[in-house]
Amino acid sequence: MPVPVPHQRTAVLPQQAGPVDDASAEAPAAVAPVAGDGSLHPMDAPMTANGSGHGAAPQGLTLLLIGEDPNSPVPEMWDWAGRRVRLRTARNLTEAERLLTTDVDCILLDLAPPEHTDRDTADADRPGDELGVLREVLRMARTQAVLVLTAEADAERAADAVRVGAQDYLFRDELDGAVLSRAVRYAVERKRADLAQRQLTESRMLAQENARLERGLLPTPLLDGSDLRFAACYRPGRSRALLGGDFYDTVRTPDGTVHAMIGDVCGHGPDEAALGVELRIAWRALTFAGLCGDELLSTLQKVLEHERSDDEIFATLCTVDISPDGRRAGLCLAGHPAPLLARAGRPPRLLPYESGGPALGLLPHARWPRRQVELGGSWSLMMYTDGLIEGRTGEGNRRLGQEGMTDLVSRQMAAGLTGEELLDASVREVRDLNGGELTDDVAVLLLDRR
Repeated sequence: MPVPVPHQRTAVLPQQAGPVDDASAEAPAAVAPVAGDGSLHPMDAPMTANGSGHGAAPQGLTLLLIGEDPNSPVPEMWDWAGRRVRLRTARNLTEAERLLTTDVDCILLDLAPPEHTDRDTADADRPGDELGVLREVLRMARTQAVLVLTAEADAERAADAVRVGAQDYLFRDELDGAVLSRAVRYAVERKRADLAQRQLTESRMLAQENARLERGLLPTPLLDGSDLRFAACYRPGRSRALLGGDFYDTVRTPDGTVHAMIGDVCGHGPDEAALGVELRIAWRALTFAGLCGDELLSTLQKVLEHERSDDEIFATLCTVDISPDGRRAGLCLAGHPAPLLARAGRPPRLLPYESGGPALGLLPHARWPRRQVELGGSWSLMMYTDGLIEGRTGEGNRRLGQEGMTDLVSRQMAAGLTGEELLDASVREVRDLNGGELTDDVAVLLLDRR
């Protein structure tokens, strides 16, 4: 069965009251029918005063009328910018779907009385659904405003249409240019506001989901049975994130050894954060499996090589395994800054770093020697990422560095700060020296034995 060619015309609001110069009055524009594919013929292009069709003013709103009568009288309209409202008409949903292009701003659906409802629509399988056509229009029109047109006697059904999803309803008997123009403008703006609110809600939900996910990926130290005290401070460099490319973890194995590590994947975006989580989880699993030192780091390097998205990505790492009596530790460095050790009655000092190995992912057959360190009976061990030492000191481009960080922590300890208070105060002072938020991720881990 051939599909009737839909009609298309341009509606013009009557001129305002007052004397009009006949010579300057604008004659109705001749508009050709729509082509078979729903597009305009060339003669439909807006014309300039000289008829060239070039440099024409932007087209106004486009209204799609859906109704059984293609010649339904529609008052002439202008949009809020004083431009003509372009009108398209469709007899049924098949024609409407072809004419519903992205430039359509609003749909005016003429609801037939229930006894005349077209059962050839997609909702024919739902007998008695008087708003089936509207539901199908709403399904097609995801971004367009929808107005329904009905008789005044069908006021209850018109209200139902709004509850279903239409922006507003109009009565045929009260329809005029001013009412329709105002209703179309209101419906379009309300639809835009609804879409903006929906996008905002979706963005908030996505942000909340990301926050829950990132919060769940942050480590929980497993130190049951240990007399060591644990504290950590973490600040991702990217805005509104909870997780960055830095990672850390602390666990106690069944033999009483406490294992701690801190690392940094180059970069601080979401991909780096994901890789950092993978390395942390792999480290925990390998540690519980009994790996330590060079064997553990070699295996982690294989994990990184298989999981990274680019061969240029690498990660620095510092691992410490503290003996069950808490007096000694094994230290391995893979391109990472050395920890800071503070013993009772002595100022903090950096542990040796000369015997460390390269960062993970740089050399395929690298080795990472494990160095024995004497801790003593009472001590504090602070592990950190380079985000803590690469901030400026307020004097040009001069960086804080490890020496500046050591002096800063010494002052905080001398003031009696310990645990999380010490870490928070240190990071806050580093940020203040930098003159604002640090752009790189910062992770700091502190283990105390008193």
